[in-house]
Amino acid sequence: MSPLYDLILQRKGELHTETVQVADAAQAWRLGRERYPHCIRGVVRRDAGRDGIDATAQFFKTQRMVACCGDRFTLACLCLAVPIRRAVVGAATTEEEGFELVLRHKPSLLICKSDLETGYGMNLLRRVKAELPACQLLIVLVRETQAVVQEAMQAYADAVIFKSSLGTGKGDFVQALQTLSEGGVYLPEEIRKLGAAEAPNPNLPPLIEELTERVLEVVAGVARGLTNQGIGSSLGISVETVKTHVVNAKDKLGAADRTQLAVMALLYGLIDPLG
Repeated sequence: MSPLYDLILQRKGELHTETVQVADAAQAWRLGRERYPHCIRGVVRRDAGRDGIDATAQFFKTQRMVACCGDRFTLACLCLAVPIRRAVVGAATTEEEGFELVLRHKPSLLICKSDLETGYGMNLLRRVKAELPACQLLIVLVRETQAVVQEAMQAYADAVIFKSSLGTGKGDFVQALQTLSEGGVYLPEEIRKLGAAEAPNPNLPPLIEELTERVLEVVAGVARGLTNQGIGSSLGISVETVKTHVVNAKDKLGAADRTQLAVMALLYGLIDPLG
């Protein structure tokens, strides 16, 4: 039996779904474009994405969000979408406007696109991280190159996705938000693969101390966006043991949080990006 897919539709600022039964996400997208050429916004496989959508709705009930995107139409669609619009405290199209909004509203979440009308998305991430470390950062990358991905990671974005993944049925945006709601880091496989070091970076300081195999397994789980409970279940160890390993790994890598821990482990080449 063919799987079920939800067509994500937007009419007058409201998000709606229509369920279709087709062979794959690409066919669901084509069907959505044929039926609703002006309303279709994305496709999510029902059995894989429904819980994520519900969790995302709950997530935005407690968020204060600033959005920054060089494309005004995309920015408007994002900020008007339900349930996102209830969390929006500011929207901008330039780096300077975005940073001013962050300083003014102290948001808990920044959603940013790499390409802005003026300025650069990665610069905005760095400035926000320095000024408001607790603010979670999600960036959408237009260019899919190793240099751009590593730049986003070195800016310590908590979630990194490609623009090309939006509307394909992969559910990257929803999965990223769900992972952030759980306090995790969202670096999907294609991001980790491009962001991982192919050779040791001579500009990185030497490690304070080598990490054990078990600690590296825990760090790999962090990089995959798993919670402490998820890591413990996959490795057969307690949540408290996971927490201890995470703290030790952060100390040895000089990382301030889980995002920095995942990024530094990838940049040092300590973990398998596909593992």
